[in-house]
Amino acid sequence: MDFEMGQRIADEIRGYISDNLSLSQLSDEELEEKIEEITEKYLRGSYVSIEQRLAIIEQIYGSIRGFGLLDSIVKDDTITEVMINGPEHIFIEQNGRLRRLEKKFESQRRLEDVIQKIVGLAGREVNQANPICDTRLPDGSRVNVVLPPVALCGPVVTIRKFSKEPMTIERLIQYGSLTREIADNLEFLVKAKYNIFISGGTGSGKTTFLNALSNYIPKDERVITIEDSAELQIAGVENLVSLETRNANASGAGQITIRDLIKSSLRMRPERIVVGEVRGGEALDMLQAMNTGHDGSLSTGHANSTRDMLSRLETMVLQGAEGLPLEAIRQQIASALDIIIHLSRLRDKSRKTMEITEVAGYENGRIVLNPLYVFEEDDRKSADRVSGSLRRTKNPMQNTMKLKLAGITKEI
Repeated sequence: MDFEMGQRIADEIRGYISDNLSLSQLSDEELEEKIEEITEKYLRGSYVSIEQRLAIIEQIYGSIRGFGLLDSIVKDDTITEVMINGPEHIFIEQNGRLRRLEKKFESQRRLEDVIQKIVGLAGREVNQANPICDTRLPDGSRVNVVLPPVALCGPVVTIRKFSKEPMTIERLIQYGSLTREIADNLEFLVKAKYNIFISGGTGSGKTTFLNALSNYIPKDERVITIEDSAELQIAGVENLVSLETRNANASGAGQITIRDLIKSSLRMRPERIVVGEVRGGEALDMLQAMNTGHDGSLSTGHANSTRDMLSRLETMVLQGAEGLPLEAIRQQIASALDIIIHLSRLRDKSRKTMEITEVAGYENGRIVLNPLYVFEEDDRKSADRVSGSLRRTKNPMQNTMKLKLAGITKEI
């Protein structure tokens, strides 16, 4: 039995169930039993493998109580990203490679129903008045939705899968992104309350790295996390407050931005503020927080290099305070940030830590950078394979005051 036939059978059975059963009065278990029973009767006498029967049952149940076609995709742990470009074009990222799935939604209406279910679960709205929405699945996976008429090919859904196991520094060491010595030094920097910013391109692993780094935060501190869609997994911290932005409702009211949350968090007696990603004017509020005694802050941002990240931060601050002189912005950045960690996704689709750089101050109109570790390729590299490691530069670390205050005497 091919995919088209399996989908047609599932549609027919679902139609029969919708017409003949009172779905609101059935529990999930009772509904699943009924679907199995009706499917067995329907398929009696025809050859359908056990795997195909289970797939049909799963699809019918998913279309009634779950996310339909998406259920089986989201359950597959080998898939890291799902891209739906209208009802007929579904792409996935699996083991670092993009490929198209043969599956498709029955209609645009069916895809829109699934989108409304996803968005509704997180208490958000998406419609023609507000056609763009960032939300998440119950398991924490990040979801972006864009509806027509903004999306010309039909509803567009992009899902960044949520890892069931929180990322740890140990796993980053296993993947070859860090060495044990560098991990130990990062632990000292986090515990000594250095303000650390993680930069990188799309899909380079910024949130993953932030998650791993945040687990070095001492467990007795009060931590406030601020995100567009809550996905950080900070383990062991009891005094943890997670804040999430909110889109405007259909009448354009009720929006809560990252900027609003940063301002509010300053009145919540934070010892650490962790901002999932800085994209705009909130950069000014974050830098001001770092400069007013809220040390140990962690955040991420999109950039192609460490120097590029500084330029982007300048632009973001200008979005939040248009008339501010560039010199004042640069001084603010130089005094707020201590360490920038730059990540990249390389030609072989691997994710690597490319640079760990100290922000060493402000001189002659420029922010001074002091690279501590730089990724260098070795002789085993090739046109389609990256081979190399992070190497310690000869530059000594200049700002060691926070290490001394924390009682850490080790040289980094």
